[in-house]
This record gives sequence, structure tokens and C-alpha cells, in this order.
Amino acid sequence: MRPLIFTLCLLCACIHANIQKPAEGTSSKQIELPVWPSTVPAGGTGPNLETTVPSGPLVAGRPWLKVSDVSRPTLTVFSPKQKNTGAAVIVFPGGGYQILAIDHEGTEVCDWLTSKGITCVLLKYRVPNSGPFWDEHCGCDLNTRSSKPLEDAQRTIGLVRLNAREWHIDPHKIGVLGFSAGGHLVAAVSTRFDHRVYQPLDPADRESCRPDFAVAIFPGHLWFREYEISVESRYPRY
Repeated sequence: MRPLIFTLCLLCACIHANIQKPAEGTSSKQIELPVWPSTVPAGGTGPNLETTVPSGPLVAGRPWLKVSDVSRPTLTVFSPKQKNTGAAVIVFPGGGYQILAIDHEGTEVCDWLTSKGITCVLLKYRVPNSGPFWDEHCGCDLNTRSSKPLEDAQRTIGLVRLNAREWHIDPHKIGVLGFSAGGHLVAAVSTRFDHRVYQPLDPADRESCRPDFAVAIFPGHLWFREYEISVESRYPRY
């Protein structure tokens, strides 16, 4: 078991070490879409309080972008820069379920993956300061913990599978990758794929939301059972 754990840790370290900030103008951003239709609150009704600002402390000697109060989740498709392998990775940035580190755990990761011939889908999931949180002493109310990030993740996997042909993706090679809280979300979506935690809306929700592979990089929150993102007693099967 120890050699396996060491190998996984080494692999994660190599992935993070190889992610470099791309030169200006090299982004492969292709298309940004809403995760939810306009008929539901997450699709656009209500006020949009989202902000994106540079934040500290510095990471690798430079500031990073912090996205706060996400209430209208989006997915952004980055196309491969080289020969398309057919594989796709959905990226969940970290941020303690309070904010999203959208560049160094998001767009920069996508630029690295697309350079390897992999389609990357960056998920800007909802983080309206709702749990679970990193710090058990943060004063958050357990009753306010939210399934919104998991809802967004399940929905996004379905959307990617539904659009696989259009986006030149093999529907059997769709994985998830996340950092910190995003790593926790990787674990959640990889173990709770047998049912949706929201009411299905359209054909995207009839697609499987089970990832074909998963990479959780320094995942957080996993030791606080009471902070589980989804539990049967709270979220019904659909």
C-alpha cells in the first residue's frame, strides 16, 4: 500500500510541477456555456454577485485570480492544441468551497492538458460561501451545507457526454480532476454517480454522470464526515 501511495503522491506532484503559466495569447479557450438552463435559478434568475479579483498570498511568485460568490455556474471548453486523443478532463478548481482559484488551478491546468492533446472543460461551480469548509472552527452552520457543487459537477459530466461528438470527445474517456476542495468534489462525483442529487431537467441529465477516471490532487475536507457534500437523508434519489 505504501509504494502505491508514494506513486500517487509523486504523480500528483509531477502534474502540479509541470503546470506552467502560458504565454499571453496562448489560451485555447473555445466556448463558454451555462451549466443550467434559464428556467432554473442557477441558470440566470436572481442577482449575480460574482466577482473576480487578484488575490494573495503569492503563488509561484505571482498573484492569482479569485472568483467569489459564484451563483451562475459555467463550463468552458478548451480544445486540444495538438493531435486530439479523444480524452477529456473536467477540471474543478479549489478554494475551500468559498472561492475558486480560477487560473492556477483552472485555466493554466487546461492550457497544460490541451498541449497534451486532451480536451479540457473548466467548471466554474457554485461557491456562494456554502459548505463544506476547510476549517472546522469557521463558525459555519452544518445546516447550510450545500449540494450545489455536486449538482454542477454531475450536470457538467452529462453535458459533456451529450455534446461529445460535437466537441470531438470519446464519451468513454471523460474524467475529472480537482485541487483541494475540487479534489473533494472529484471524490464526491466519483462515488455518488448512481443517482442525481437534483431533479433531472433534459437529455443531458439522462446521460451517465459517472466519470471514467478521476484525479484528486491534495483533496481537502475528506476527514470531516459531518461535512459530507451529499447524504441520502438530505438529498433524495431522482
